[in-house]
Amino acid sequence: MGDAHRVGIVGLGVISGVYLDTLVGHPAVRVTAVADLDASRSAAVAAQTPGARAMGVEELLSSPDVDTVLNLTVPAAHAEIALGAIGHGKNVYGEKPLAAELADARAVLEAAEKAGVAVGCAPDTVLGTGIQTARAAVAAGSIGRPQFASAVMVTPGHERWHPHPDFYYTAGGGPLLDMGPYYLASLIHLLGPVRAVTGAAGRLRDARVIGSGPRAGERIPVEVDTHVSGVLEHVGGTLTTITTSFDGVATTASPIEVHGETGTLAVPDPNRFDGEVRLFALGDTRWRTQPVSAGYVDGARGLGLLDFVTADAHRAPRASGELALHVLETMTALLRSAIEGRRIGLTTSARPPASVPLTPAGDWRGAGAG
Repeated sequence: MGDAHRVGIVGLGVISGVYLDTLVGHPAVRVTAVADLDASRSAAVAAQTPGARAMGVEELLSSPDVDTVLNLTVPAAHAEIALGAIGHGKNVYGEKPLAAELADARAVLEAAEKAGVAVGCAPDTVLGTGIQTARAAVAAGSIGRPQFASAVMVTPGHERWHPHPDFYYTAGGGPLLDMGPYYLASLIHLLGPVRAVTGAAGRLRDARVIGSGPRAGERIPVEVDTHVSGVLEHVGGTLTTITTSFDGVATTASPIEVHGETGTLAVPDPNRFDGEVRLFALGDTRWRTQPVSAGYVDGARGLGLLDFVTADAHRAPRASGELALHVLETMTALLRSAIEGRRIGLTTSARPPASVPLTPAGDWRGAGAG
């Protein structure tokens, strides 16, 4: 364990428990410090995490016992924490999005480049067997040359189950910024980067009613568009239509479908690591489930961080800051296009990261992501 990569976690909300389940005891990493604005929460987590010390946020960012800061704060704080860590010579891996504002995300990557440190960012669900098996099928020519794709996320809204859903309906929230990173990262893996977008958006209601918890029945304001649609023009010429909505009840659409000259591929939910990949070949009579052929088996949150800290000169991190910046610009450009009523060309790009070979759970859980 002496050579394990030392990780300090900032932000100990619900998602931190999932990360800790993946990281604690893994030979590639050692959680050495935890911090939260709630000191009692930091103390409680440290007490349950062997080798970890509870610290204040500033103390953790400057600690000599931390190599990489895992940033699990709310999106509005992502850039501030990342820049603080980078200023102390730390690598940063954060939850999505890279930052709440595109300018802040650019500043994070520029600061990291100057400091000679690395930046990574979720989502890492795209490294699981669902998206990676679909990517392998496209790369193998199972559908011929891709022509177009669709991506659909429809839900009646998170206020139905989340006891404190306010941030989903304020600046930085909405269905695209909340769920879009999973879909867009997957589409880039499958079809490559985006060169331009055209968007449209709207909202059905000016208020939402919390459906559970101590605030059940309370009305909260809606300050962002809750239905966003758009067209993505990929560099290779493929077109994707995307819909993300908090205004629908349900849908029968596949989360992602990729249509090619000789077949259509139905891709599973990109918010999950696994899922069934189905192919309908031209001339066939039914959908056929494809065997799992790529990806980290039984993936879990934190896998992207393991992949990040085990990257080297021969393989860049797959959940990279470069990819996260391109995803964020794609989303913010879609929203801006909806306001301005015009097609918007993107200024960033990102090569699809290295595909993930089929990796049994015991391999990545026991010896680090390879």
